[in-house]
Amino acid sequence: MMRKITVVGAGHVGATLAQRVAEKSLAREVVVVDILEGIPQGKGLDEWQAGPIEGFDTRVVGTNSYGAAAGSELFLVTAGVARKPGMSRDDLVRTNVDIVKAVSQEIKKIAPKAMVIVISNPLDVMCWVTKEVTGFPRERVIGMAGVLDTARYRTFLAEALNVSVEDIQAMVLGGHGDTMVPLISYTTVSGIPVTQLMDRETLDKIVTRTRNGGAEIVNYLKSGSAYYAPAAAAAQMAEAIVLDKKRVLPCAAFLQGEYGLSGLYMGVPCKLGQAGLEGILEVQLTAEEKAALKKSADSVKQTMEVVKI
Repeated sequence: MMRKITVVGAGHVGATLAQRVAEKSLAREVVVVDILEGIPQGKGLDEWQAGPIEGFDTRVVGTNSYGAAAGSELFLVTAGVARKPGMSRDDLVRTNVDIVKAVSQEIKKIAPKAMVIVISNPLDVMCWVTKEVTGFPRERVIGMAGVLDTARYRTFLAEALNVSVEDIQAMVLGGHGDTMVPLISYTTVSGIPVTQLMDRETLDKIVTRTRNGGAEIVNYLKSGSAYYAPAAAAAQMAEAIVLDKKRVLPCAAFLQGEYGLSGLYMGVPCKLGQAGLEGILEVQLTAEEKAALKKSADSVKQTMEVVKI
């Protein structure tokens, strides 16, 4: 258990994430920071009062000031505007970059030794902005993307095969968006290659649905975006770090030559423990997967080019 974890942003993702972190008892205190007066205070109080029912002693505190977050060991950044129907993740960059820059400046000031998990979109670019502004090493700034994308992929596969999601082993790499790369060559059902259980046409449809997973939910909600699964994904990453579990999870990490890529954040297999990013696993990819990963990297770089820090 950490002493203090801070969630930045009290919207749907942030509030749900704070609740999951409290219920997992990952910190003695969870601070929720948001610029809207009364919103984090009200949600924090409501979540704290769930403790006697859910059986956790974690104190949840809502605030409009970063002062209460001083000394936090881990920040979970969800701040930013939600994607609207017809809006690509890249369309978010001009609005959210200024928000994430301001948040990063505050984190650097009040908790210079903290670790940061970024959830704000467009994810890969927001991770880069956070790293650049804070000056933190890559081990302490990682992004939540692949865990969510992989969960969607596993969900759709389990539905198509009529098997438990627990028996689906899979991993989605690349940028968090339309160019993500589900690794078909590493997708199995209790160790059985999925290609032995499903024809390629069906599998390709599932890959496409996975890539459009966020947009599908946005189109249903009309005025919002996904938050239950994103919050669960970020909480799983936080748990791996807090409990030093050494989990191997697909996360956005700053690449320094891995997979032939450098100078950008991309979803890759990461080992998470008490030091944050404790290693990047390089796996062999098929020619098709390599090409898809490069295409995804090119897409991330194009978005980075419009950002001025």
